[in-house]
Amino acid sequence: MSKIFFQGTFGAYSHLAALTIDPKAEIIPCKTFDDCFSNASKDPSSKIIIPESNRITGNIGIEYLIFEYRLNIYSEYFHKIEHNLLGIPGVKISEIKDVYSHGQALSQCSNFIKENNFIEHVRADTAGSAEMVSKIKDKTKAAIASSLSAQTYSLEIIKKNIENEKGNLTRFLVMGKNILQPEFGKKKYITSFLFKLKSKPAALYQSLGGFAINGVNLTKLQSYPEKNSFDSFFFLCDLDGHIEDPKVQKSLEELGLHCEDFHVLGVFEADKHREI
Repeated sequence: MSKIFFQGTFGAYSHLAALTIDPKAEIIPCKTFDDCFSNASKDPSSKIIIPESNRITGNIGIEYLIFEYRLNIYSEYFHKIEHNLLGIPGVKISEIKDVYSHGQALSQCSNFIKENNFIEHVRADTAGSAEMVSKIKDKTKAAIASSLSAQTYSLEIIKKNIENEKGNLTRFLVMGKNILQPEFGKKKYITSFLFKLKSKPAALYQSLGGFAINGVNLTKLQSYPEKNSFDSFFFLCDLDGHIEDPKVQKSLEELGLHCEDFHVLGVFEADKHREI
């Protein structure tokens, strides 16, 4: 049986995403994102599923771990996020005063929270908040979490789909130690990589010229400071195409001339939600 590590507790959106991707896998919770990456790094037969970004609130903040561990990306998965207000069975919305959840979930439900004058409390994760509400059994306290959390912790869904925007998607990455990539065919692919440029003027501008010349589309380019540094940056980048496509190869060769560090993180099929 394959193993999939996720950050959080049972009932988290990452748990839900893991069930969708491989319902037969042994799905194992980890306290932190760092624990997920560390476990997968030690066990090549395992995988991790990590939220990378959200359509509404942006990056989750795991880029430094991608840079540090350099696990291979096997696939991307866009999961629809539907937030629910969970409380003790039988409670009414008017009785609730405090609401607990992950900071991003609270932000994504800010309109509903303001309308009901709830007091927000930021916690490490959504499912952990649901677990806490279940244990303390206080009618004035509720959690914002998934429907799976309601089932897991015997809570009632007081109000469904309370997010500000209904098209809310989180992009998850499935990663692991072993290197795997699909054969180059007619499907749509993403090539993901990281790089650090040589220290010279206009280095970024010069390094990206190859993509323009070869007609390769960059879908993501983000810079992050190296650990304990404010003058040394690395970049995470996604492009449309397979690394074996000649125009992609030429672009990356051109980029490599300007790099101090370059590493391919993965080649995988583009999720169908990219076309929506």
